[in-house]
Amino acid sequence: MQLPLRIDPAAGMGLQAQVTDQIRQLILDGRLTPGARMPATRQLALDLGVSRNTVMGAFERLAAEGLIEAREPTGTFVAGRIVAEGPALLPLPEATPSVAAERRRRRRLKLRVEGHQVVAPHGPALPFDFWIGRPDARLFPMRHWQALLMRKLRGGARHLCDYGDPQGELALRQAIAAHVGATRGIAAAAQDILVTNGIQEGLNLLAWLLIAPGIEVVVENPCYRGAAQVFRGHGARLRPVAVDHDGLGCAALPTSAALAYVTPSHQYPLGATLSIERRQALLGWAAQAGAYVVEDDYDCDFFYDGTPLPALKSLDRHGHVIYLGTFSKSLGAGLRIGYMVLPTELREPARRAKALLNNCQPWLEQAALAAFITEGGYAEHLRRLRQSYAARRDHLCAGISHGLPGWHCGGGGSGMHLVAHLPPQGPDAEAVEKLARTQGVGVYSIARGNALLWNAGPDHPLRRVLLLGYAALSQTEISEALLRLRQAIGAH
Repeated sequence: MQLPLRIDPAAGMGLQAQVTDQIRQLILDGRLTPGARMPATRQLALDLGVSRNTVMGAFERLAAEGLIEAREPTGTFVAGRIVAEGPALLPLPEATPSVAAERRRRRRLKLRVEGHQVVAPHGPALPFDFWIGRPDARLFPMRHWQALLMRKLRGGARHLCDYGDPQGELALRQAIAAHVGATRGIAAAAQDILVTNGIQEGLNLLAWLLIAPGIEVVVENPCYRGAAQVFRGHGARLRPVAVDHDGLGCAALPTSAALAYVTPSHQYPLGATLSIERRQALLGWAAQAGAYVVEDDYDCDFFYDGTPLPALKSLDRHGHVIYLGTFSKSLGAGLRIGYMVLPTELREPARRAKALLNNCQPWLEQAALAAFITEGGYAEHLRRLRQSYAARRDHLCAGISHGLPGWHCGGGGSGMHLVAHLPPQGPDAEAVEKLARTQGVGVYSIARGNALLWNAGPDHPLRRVLLLGYAALSQTEISEALLRLRQAIGAH
């Protein structure tokens, strides 16, 4: 460890005192934390250009003050007892800003929108949590993934030490192009793909490329909060358009909008699938308005009731659709790997924007995922997940039908969550959410499920809709959760 110490031979105090005071300050203000290893006295003396005796004398003084302690034979460490005492902040000379200057500084903050919630909002984890978009970690192919990582690491450390292509590893882009071609009907080549840190980064890149203050952006009503807030943060004027059982109401699309954000395969949060007629109407609107359509296919790997409709991107012949995909739902959000399929004119601007943002994605996970896809492991993993998730969805729907009178399920033909419509009498979604939490069960209203709903008065029908993510719960856990939910509502 190298400490940020500065020694001034011309200062009015001795060298040992300077070393002692600066290390003491680092410890007392918490920058050197309890238990942190101190550098060896010989190395620190060499770094500072002073004698080893000077450093040893400083260490002896700090040890006498109880700030550091020697642990033979391993070395010298910051004393652990400082945890109990807490860091003692020493006052530093500092100019006090005027009230006017402080107001000016705060006004410089550009981001003035709320964030979004991708982790369950409860502090302590609930035993039975229907949080949306979370895969079952117990089904992650851990041994296969470990073997892939080790195989790639045996090739040497060069790729870990070099910057990669901002567009993503070529092998992974080729694998993704083949995957979306076979499963989503999208004709794409590796040069059309840009690997991202999940869909959320793709949305931010697009906002950077396409949105200026005042630009009109169509969003679904209700819609995914994470997308709406990104567009708002770049100054977009959002134009919410209602959805129904066939998806976005394309007849209400404004011709003044420059961009439309849609989730056509499994509308978030209500679960509708955009009909083929409306897909064609949406593409026609984009051509007439000269607009782009952002297709967020966030859980496109899970269709249960027959074959899926082709992706909107597969129907696009004129480069209006920007396709966003992710491995967060099929493998895990911790991998942070998503991708974009871009129109030709956006490929290079998006690559430059990615390079400016974070240069590139980590190499190791990209290399392992490319092999996982091309060698067939990913397809087999998806097959097992679909079987498990379909059984869990069916079990949940059956449990709701039999145990919760007046409730009915919708939006479960694909994806990893469904919606439960509550009866017109009794507690609404927010009330049920609170009641369920008392029994250790997490269910979510639209507002708490990372979605935005516009023009929703107290009697709006969507205030009687719950979102239930079932992928991370076994059938036994789903049964127990529904039992507790019935008890919570019955006791109300």
